[in-house]
Amino acid sequence: MHHFQYKGDELFCEDVPLRKITEQVGTPTYVYSLATLERHFGVFDQAFAKRRHLICFSVKASSNLAILRALFRLGAGADIVSGGELYRALRAGCDPKKIVFSGVGKRDDEIEHALESEILAFNVESVAELSAIDRVAAKVGVAAPVALRVNPDVDAETHPYISTGLKKNKFGISVADAREAYRLARRLPNIEVKGIDCHIGSQLTKTSPFRDAIRRVAALAHELRREGVPLAFVDVGGGLGIPYQEEGEEPPSPHEYGQAICDAVEPFDGLDLTLVCEPGRVIVGNAGVLLTKVLYLKQSEIKNFTIVDAALNDLIRPAFYQSYHSIKPALRREGVGKWVTDIVGPICETGDFLARDREIQKADAGDVLAVMSAGAYGFTMASNYNSRPRAAEVLVTGDTFSVIRRREDYEDLVRGEEIPAWL
Repeated sequence: MHHFQYKGDELFCEDVPLRKITEQVGTPTYVYSLATLERHFGVFDQAFAKRRHLICFSVKASSNLAILRALFRLGAGADIVSGGELYRALRAGCDPKKIVFSGVGKRDDEIEHALESEILAFNVESVAELSAIDRVAAKVGVAAPVALRVNPDVDAETHPYISTGLKKNKFGISVADAREAYRLARRLPNIEVKGIDCHIGSQLTKTSPFRDAIRRVAALAHELRREGVPLAFVDVGGGLGIPYQEEGEEPPSPHEYGQAICDAVEPFDGLDLTLVCEPGRVIVGNAGVLLTKVLYLKQSEIKNFTIVDAALNDLIRPAFYQSYHSIKPALRREGVGKWVTDIVGPICETGDFLARDREIQKADAGDVLAVMSAGAYGFTMASNYNSRPRAAEVLVTGDTFSVIRRREDYEDLVRGEEIPAWL
């Protein structure tokens, strides 16, 4: 469910026509629906209502301060993977006691900042990292709260680039090694064990991988408790997928996912642990679209091309993951036929496309297209490749919209660069 719908032949975000946004803000522009964000968070939160839980939004999915503030005021925490994301979460008003710090390569300065901010816990991904956190905590003069991220060797059945729970992946500590890692954690003088963590990947479309992973972690947790290891929470990660296509793609609903997770964590019931979840895509993915304007139409002997002003630097998912995004005209026109076309951007790469061999309404130069389900891993993965300024971001509520990130200009492209005096 999202609030991007046609009213007559015009595509709206809530009560604002997308055409109006492009007239005032230009293109390319990301547009987010506050009502959709709030609804998705509420539905996800309700799916775990029968258990003590904390929802830590995955900041890497969408990190704009306004998006974060909207979620934090609903009670969300934050799942972060860098010092920059910690800065953003705190700047947007997140309670530091609701922040978990994941990621395999935490620098000393990032660890120190998190310790001084008094976050909930570090999700530790290796023994080397555990030792580094102990060392930095000694410098700061505090005990560092940690959970070890256990890699359960479960196939998430998703794209290999976003699968994180197999032995061959760089993430986490194997179940076999985790026992000794927890023993080490208890011996380190500046480490305080708080929980156990597991995350197996993103855009999962089945509940069975979650169940398998959590059950393996539950067995380990009981072993640890018998050894006297204190555990206050179990972090089950995130990863629930969303539908990117109009038909034929039906990931589990948040209710089905919540039921599967609650069933899977039943072995933890005797341990009285808080359940921590790290959703990202399922909250914000369908709450955002990317608006782009048609520049030209080009026909070759074997291909039709719709050339638009958005490119892989704005939305890299189609090129990087071969992912599908539904694409809709901001204005449907009667009497206009459809054609099969590649929708491509201006970047000098053959991989610069938003869609291939897509049947859509044949556009004219100046028409606006909406790339749907672009709220997650859209702007956060954007770049300045080809010296292209990054897009604007807009947040809609009811019949009102606000620019929440201004469009970059050419001066922004060179800000911070210096030409040495000897050149």
